[in-house]
Amino acid sequence: MGVLVIVLAAGYGVAAGLLLPRAAYRLSVDPGDPWRESCPQGHRLRGWLGPARCRPARRRPARRRPARAEPAGPGPAHVHAYGPRALLPAVLTGAVCALVGAAVGVRPEVAAYAGLAPLLVLLALVDRAVHRLPDVLTLPLAAGAAALLGIAALLPGSAGSWRLALLGGGALGAAYLVLHLINPAGMGFGDVKLALSLGVALGWYGWGVWASGAFLGLLYGALYGLTLLLRGSATRDQGFAFGPFMAAGALTGVLLGGFGA
Repeated sequence: MGVLVIVLAAGYGVAAGLLLPRAAYRLSVDPGDPWRESCPQGHRLRGWLGPARCRPARRRPARRRPARAEPAGPGPAHVHAYGPRALLPAVLTGAVCALVGAAVGVRPEVAAYAGLAPLLVLLALVDRAVHRLPDVLTLPLAAGAAALLGIAALLPGSAGSWRLALLGGGALGAAYLVLHLINPAGMGFGDVKLALSLGVALGWYGWGVWASGAFLGLLYGALYGLTLLLRGSATRDQGFAFGPFMAAGALTGVLLGGFGA
């Protein structure tokens, strides 16, 4: 049964990851802009899910044929890519869901963690591209984590506490808010909102897991920043996307909590 959970979680992750590139491109915009409405060639984008490819509709041919045939060219229906390839999100989301399935097993919270994993990967892609975490992703993620774990707490076989999950979300959000107030340039407000959902996910398995995941997120980011400084790729005042490291720390904590439970 455990192997089946891993396979199903991995398959779901790969399928969901294949749908992320278009959303990642549309949301990777500067602060103040909601999202992109068109591809780099000016064609209007329709929908949010799917590959980052554009195939504009062909125009209806004129009734009167030209005197001589024109050489074939790309034309208005030429397919072109405009965003991240689907391979990386698919592999990353599939791996995250498979790890969650292996750690949590057949307990009901596996649906909550695996179900929200694609949204977390999408946030990481956007943050890495433009160094921002849009509210349209962070706030639904926090609400979804609290709601889904609340449902899991009502089902038999769950191994966590919904009350601790809510307390963990508030505590981690408050901690990142303090860091933001101390150094707004180094810790964005989007990181504070992301901390709400990560704190909920970590608090489910208790304060030990919560502390481990919170600390590891900071540690991963600090090590990455130190590596950039030693390589000369960044300066002390230069920022970088911290959201992916927060997510990686939370994932590590959830895996420790899942295996421990």
